[in-house]
Amino acid sequence: MNYEMDYDRDREQISRDQIAGDHLTEILESSLELETELMRTYLITAERIHEDPVLKDRLQNFAEGNAKRTRQLMEELNQLKN
Repeated sequence: MNYEMDYDRDREQISRDQIAGDHLTEILESSLELETELMRTYLITAERIHEDPVLKDRLQNFAEGNAKRTRQLMEELNQLKN
């Protein structure tokens, strides 16, 4: 039997693969910054588009999606910090 392929055998391996609390917070904070920046970019771009209402609407929808993800990330971060 190949014990190197038996992942259940070594509990230490499982714990090494898990993300620690501080690192998880950093990942979520970084994601929050990215989502916020994308939302701003979509909104600014949509405001500057005057000749293509369909594209303008799609960009606004992208921004709304980013706003929703931003709120969700903020909620997750608040739960981690409490």
